[in-house]
Amino acid sequence: MFEKLSGVENRFLEVESLLGDPKIVNDREAYQKYSREHGELNKIVSVFRNYKQVINELEESKELLKDDDADIRHMAQNEIDTLTRQMEDLEKKLKKLLAPKDPSDDKNVILEIRAGTGGEEAGLFANDLFKMYTRYAEGKNWKVEVLTHHPTGVGGLKEVITMIHGKGAYSHLKFESGIHRVQRVPITEAQGRIHTSAVTVAVLPEAEEVEIHIDPNEIKIDVFRATGPGGQSVNTTDSAVRLTHLPTGIVVTCQDEKSQLKNKNKGLKVLRARILDQMIREQNQKRSEERKSQIGDGDRSGRIRTYNFPQGRVTDHRIGLTLYKLEDIMQGEIDDIIDELSTYYQSQALQNAEPFEVSRS
Repeated sequence: MFEKLSGVENRFLEVESLLGDPKIVNDREAYQKYSREHGELNKIVSVFRNYKQVINELEESKELLKDDDADIRHMAQNEIDTLTRQMEDLEKKLKKLLAPKDPSDDKNVILEIRAGTGGEEAGLFANDLFKMYTRYAEGKNWKVEVLTHHPTGVGGLKEVITMIHGKGAYSHLKFESGIHRVQRVPITEAQGRIHTSAVTVAVLPEAEEVEIHIDPNEIKIDVFRATGPGGQSVNTTDSAVRLTHLPTGIVVTCQDEKSQLKNKNKGLKVLRARILDQMIREQNQKRSEERKSQIGDGDRSGRIRTYNFPQGRVTDHRIGLTLYKLEDIMQGEIDDIIDELSTYYQSQALQNAEPFEVSRS
C-alpha cells in the first residue's frame, strides 16, 4: 500500500510538470484532462504527505523514550499517544481515498420508473416516486428532463423515463435501483383495505457519444402515431419513434414531443445509457447479479424498500434501516437513506481492500 501511495505521488509530480508544459497549456482539451487528474491526485497526496510527516515525528518521539530524563520520557510518551491517533485517522482517510471509485459517479443519470404488480395503485405510486425524485433533484439544483412518460387514466404512470442533469447525480442515486413496495389504502379501495403494490426503479449512468458509438445501420427506426393524452397534434401526426438496436435487441420508444426528430434524439440518449449499462454488466458479472436481484421483474417479493403509509415508516431492507418520516421522504427528503446506503457500500469496499501496512522500523 505504501508503494502504491508513492506511485500516486510520483504521478502527481508528473502531472504537475505537464501542466507547466507550454504545449499542454495551449491544448485546451489536454490541459483540462490533466487539471482534473491533478485535482483528484492532490486529494490523496496531501493526506499521504501529512501521513509521512506524522510517521517521522512518531519515530523521533520513540527515540526520546531512551532518554535518561524521566520528564522527557513522559512528554515523549504523551506525544507518541497523540501521533499514533493521528496516524490511525490518516490511515483511515487514505484507505477511503484509495477505495475503488465508480467511474460513473460524476455522471448524469437516466432514471426509469415503471409500475409493477398492483394495478392502478402501482401506477399511482410510480407517479409518487417520480415526484419524490424530482423534488430531491430540485433540492440539489439539478435539472430534470422528462424523456418519455406513459400515464394511466387515474393520475398514475405506467412508465416514466427522465434524464437528471447534475454533477454527482449517479453517485447519489445509483443505490435506488430495485423494487420499491408500497403498503397503503388506495384511493380506489372502497372497503378501506390495505393493498401492497410494487414499482421498479432503474438508475443508469448517462453514456456520452464518445463512449458509446452507435452505428446508424444497426438501428431500426419505426415511426407511428402517438397514443394517450397530449397536446394539440400529439395524436394526429406520426411523431412517435421506436428505436431497436439490432445487435442487442434493446428497444426504446419516445412519443412525448410533437417533433419526430426530438423524439429520436431523446430515444438515442436512453438507448446509449442502456447499451452502456449492458456493457458494464457483461464486464462485471457480480454487478450483473446484484442488479438482477435488485430490480427483478416487478414482483412484490424482491423488494429493496417498503413504504408503509398506515405506520408512516420507510424501511430499506438491504441495510435494515427504518425511518418514521414517510411524509418528509415522499417530499424528496431522502438524504438520510442515501447517506446510509453510501456509507454501507463504501465500508464493504474498504473491507475488501488490501490491508494497510507500512514499515515503521
